[in-house]
Amino acid sequence: MTHDIVVVGGGLVGKAAALLLSQARLSVALLAQPAAAAPSGGDRWDARIYSLSSSSQALFERMRVWQAVDPARVNPVYDMEVFGDERGSLHFSAYQAAVPQLAWIAESSNLERALDAALRFSPQVQWLDARAEALDVDAAAACVRLSDGKTLRASLVVGADGANSWVRSTAGLDGSVRPYEQLGVVCNFHAERPHRDTAFQWFHDGEIIALLPLPDQHVSLVWSAADDHAKHLLALDPKDLAERIGAFSHGELGRLTPVSARAQGFPLVLAQAKRLIAQRVALVGDAAHVVHPLAGQGMNLGLRDVAALGDALAGRESFRDCGDATVLRRYERARKEDIGSMAFTTDGLHKLFSTSSPLAKFVRNAGLDSVNMLPFVKKFLIGRALG
Repeated sequence: MTHDIVVVGGGLVGKAAALLLSQARLSVALLAQPAAAAPSGGDRWDARIYSLSSSSQALFERMRVWQAVDPARVNPVYDMEVFGDERGSLHFSAYQAAVPQLAWIAESSNLERALDAALRFSPQVQWLDARAEALDVDAAAACVRLSDGKTLRASLVVGADGANSWVRSTAGLDGSVRPYEQLGVVCNFHAERPHRDTAFQWFHDGEIIALLPLPDQHVSLVWSAADDHAKHLLALDPKDLAERIGAFSHGELGRLTPVSARAQGFPLVLAQAKRLIAQRVALVGDAAHVVHPLAGQGMNLGLRDVAALGDALAGRESFRDCGDATVLRRYERARKEDIGSMAFTTDGLHKLFSTSSPLAKFVRNAGLDSVNMLPFVKKFLIGRALG
């Protein structure tokens, strides 16, 4: 079977890549599974919750997907409160920055179902529930052999298959991986008091606790905790975990009631592929880079990869195919600064807030207070986060 592009990976980034490229009248083979079933009942929420920037929302609107997302399960963020481990604090406001919102908080399944529906109506997409087993590349094309014995021939293979990417490894693009020796602990709660469309974040003893607003006074927890402490948190009854979080919030949201059976955890790492491209191969999303979730920018970074790849392919000369080396280099150059600066910033903040020395505590808490008094700096930071 011959296509312009084969997309390997069925997460949000992979499906977004397949849809965007198909809308550019390119024939796409997507190796992916459909989205998981929707949570049943108003109090059931995905463990996977994403903070979407304005650039990500714009991409979904561009693909005509945002309109299909269930609005009852999406919440805007108008304010963000950040607290240091002593006196420092920082407040971001969409109103003060003159932007509609700072972010949107949405479930993975809600976004994936909207993408799935659009993909099923796209005549340019062939959706295959099969696993890639071999990749052969030459000057003319890339061939992907599947687990069912079929072979796909394409001008370009897009690796969107996550942090443990098969495409990246097979293409010889494996790069650096540095574990943070932390787990991201996630769980959802119902708050006694309104969250006022505000995201909260606390830095404490080298760990980061974030509560993201969801509809109907629900909040989603992302606790970046040291491995041993994280295992302890995961073993707690959700009610006991809620009490721990309540101690950090100083009663800001009142009593928290768990709406998840148990907290879930995932390892945190800093990872960067050797390059974003190889011969007739391009990487997007976690296959290309993984950053610390303290800024909530991992998914947004991956969606900006998708948009940049789409732009590079749409702007190519008529005599170049999708896997042309010059076209792929344009994509890589377009993404270099954004990826590098986000990795540097999130890693630097993690190092600053994970250090327990008195001097580091003073610097980070004083820094929060100082930034809070500089509106133009806050506006610049918000602009970076919006994409």
